[in-house]
Amino acid sequence: MATVTDLRERGRRAHRVLRRRVLAHRRLIAFVCAAAAVLVGVQATRPPAPPSDVVLVAARDLPSGTVLAAADLTEVAYAAGTAPTSLDPEPWGRTLAAPLRRGEPVTDLRLVAPALADGYPGLAAYPVRIPDAGAVELLRVGDRIDVLAVDPESAGATVLLTAAPVLALPDAAESTTAEGVAGRLVVLGVPESRLGEVGEAAVTQFLSVVLGH
Repeated sequence: MATVTDLRERGRRAHRVLRRRVLAHRRLIAFVCAAAAVLVGVQATRPPAPPSDVVLVAARDLPSGTVLAAADLTEVAYAAGTAPTSLDPEPWGRTLAAPLRRGEPVTDLRLVAPALADGYPGLAAYPVRIPDAGAVELLRVGDRIDVLAVDPESAGATVLLTAAPVLALPDAAESTTAEGVAGRLVVLGVPESRLGEVGEAAVTQFLSVVLGH
């Protein structure tokens, strides 16, 4: 059985061993302490991040007629006071009235106004591109037009829409695509049940308008 003297001797030996180990690693310990002090000093003197505003922008080039979903948009920080005006803070589910380039903020000018189709039960506001910009110049909001779809391979034409109301005519500058495609956008009242058909025709066929209603 260990005596008090034995216990004291063991304690002294343990203390001597610990002291030797500390002395053996004193340079490393000093270096770590100095590095920690420098890091704390740098963090303390670093200026705070400048204030910024989070803005929703297009995650990729988006064509007109796109119904915005979460995957279409991403967040970008603008320096405070430099973000564009007329931003839409909640554009999800809204329809693009004009093309949106990658990184371009979502402003009200790029969106179909939600009230455009008011007064047209069963219709939704939908932008289509008409290659003949001159024909679009003849249109006025409120006109009713027929829209023909021409197959670029067979050159055959079919009537896509009949007596579709013209809801809006975006400016020529707003109709420009990222690829510089010619033509003008026309926002039409389209039956909700035919939005998919019209959207497919708008990207695979050439559309033309017929006035006279």
